[in-house]
Amino acid sequence: MAAGLRKRGRAGPATRAAGLCGQWLGGAWQERRLLLLEPRYTLLVAACLCLAEVGITFWVIHRVAYTEIDWKAYMAEVEGVINGTYDYTQLQGDTGPLVYPAGFVYIFMGLYYATDRGADIRMAQHIFAVLYLATLLLVFLIYHQTCKVPPFVFFFMCCASYRVHSIFVLRLFNDPVAMVLLFLSVNLLLAQRWSWGCCCFSLAVSVKMSVLLFAPGLLFLLLTKFGLRGALPKLGICAVLQVVLGLPFLLKNPVGYLSRSFDLGRQFLFRWTVNWRFLPEALFLHRAFHLALLTAHLTVLLLFALCRWHRTGEGILSLLKDPSKRKVPPQPLTPNQIVSTLFTSNFIGICFSRSLHYQFYVWYFHTLPYLLWATPARWLTHLLRLLVLGLIELSWNTYPSTSCSSAALHACHAVILLQLWLGPQPFPKTIPHSKKAH
Repeated sequence: MAAGLRKRGRAGPATRAAGLCGQWLGGAWQERRLLLLEPRYTLLVAACLCLAEVGITFWVIHRVAYTEIDWKAYMAEVEGVINGTYDYTQLQGDTGPLVYPAGFVYIFMGLYYATDRGADIRMAQHIFAVLYLATLLLVFLIYHQTCKVPPFVFFFMCCASYRVHSIFVLRLFNDPVAMVLLFLSVNLLLAQRWSWGCCCFSLAVSVKMSVLLFAPGLLFLLLTKFGLRGALPKLGICAVLQVVLGLPFLLKNPVGYLSRSFDLGRQFLFRWTVNWRFLPEALFLHRAFHLALLTAHLTVLLLFALCRWHRTGEGILSLLKDPSKRKVPPQPLTPNQIVSTLFTSNFIGICFSRSLHYQFYVWYFHTLPYLLWATPARWLTHLLRLLVLGLIELSWNTYPSTSCSSAALHACHAVILLQLWLGPQPFPKTIPHSKKAH
């Protein structure tokens, strides 16, 4: 009898846990409508969508033909390093010279060996499928912490995007590798692991320079939280990691490495542009047009930093001070302040990009639901936001791009940018305490 009592005692906690889980699921089922609208159900919906994505991604790999674009070129570039060539100007593939930083070389060197020198495409596709699911998991963790986006939107972020599935598992581009490291960095920043977050951010930059579009937002957050003196060690982590990763190539040909892997003046081909198809090719290639876009990019960034992010009532230079010496007492950064600043910084860069190629869609695809739903606006209903998402997806799926698809993409970007400017800001406006009042 005592043994029976002991058995029931041991089963008690498990039984209670099962009962609580059953009650929670039962409550969720009774509130089916809230399940799709309340952000607190993000993890439950995310779990269901991730399970669905396993099947969808497997089906895509085995039923849709793989298209060779850059994979063989990646493998040829990496093979050159394996064979002992460390001069970046001598490394190239079928599509041209190696134009990515050293982190790309090391990661794709691992893929080179894991896929039988790049010959086992199916293995590479399965590796990228895991990468895709890891990206979704990291993105869902971000959305869970911000509690801004209704869960029904995640269906459109997952199962409904043909282009994103194609970029990951049918094209094997390096952009997804950079973005999974970026989203890992954001999660670490949300966990207040700033040094590790900066480390992962630098790793993402070492795979593809495009991640630098997030850099203005990260710099603002570092200065807000730590001031200039406290931010310098974090920035040092980013810089030192770049030097360490690139050291073999810097020792051989430093100018060649820097000019190839961080080429800010790289010229893009008009035939691949998604966002400027309605322009004459001569204007698209003109340096004055590039300079105008850069000016607009920096101007809008500065306006957001001055008017939307920095709202303490002090001058922007107060960010350089130690937080304890500012007039306004420092407040911990909230998840929405961190995510909004980073995602907005990247999105502004996308809006004024000299050219967007089809694989660049993943640069901001997973941030679009947050950008559209995080700032409530009466004039932008759920239906209109979904329409914007749909038009963006349609623009990126139009191949080759047309004047109409490019114009529609810019119109959708303008709507999002306007909402970000007019909507409530995650940084509340505060007024410095007056010493005379005390």
